[in-house]
Amino acid sequence: MRIVRLIVLLFITCGTAEAQFFGSDHTIKDVTTGVTWLRCSVGQVWDPSVETCTGQLVKLNHEEIVIALKQAKQQLGGNWRLPSRKELMSLVCDECAPPKINSKYFPNLSAEAYWTGDKNWMNSRTYWTVNFMTGHTYNRFFPYQRLPVLLVENK
Repeated sequence: MRIVRLIVLLFITCGTAEAQFFGSDHTIKDVTTGVTWLRCSVGQVWDPSVETCTGQLVKLNHEEIVIALKQAKQQLGGNWRLPSRKELMSLVCDECAPPKINSKYFPNLSAEAYWTGDKNWMNSRTYWTVNFMTGHTYNRFFPYQRLPVLLVENK
């Protein structure tokens, strides 16, 4: 009985960064939230031979994001969208040096603010972002500004 408790305790206290994700080529499944992510920023591609994202990320405004979502659906299948603030915050790794994300699963992510699909309820002209330099969220970006994007698949 004591051994079982110890195993459960170790699973809980070891952190979820390793156990939370399951990688499959260009996607990552978060088994805790059920969300499937593209592991590379928009503009980059997954290179399985070196297990990393290659190419230059492309910063997009909200009009350009609509086009990118259509292209993702055509090229990859599925229904892709911007993540919610809660979903994107679930990727923040407080213990990680910037970028504050597990680079094993999301390599070559830029240490800066990424778009979410959530509008700021205090100022409906702005959107929430998650900054992977600091690990914090911000609600001050206008849809015409260009920022990096990670995409999630609709459940």
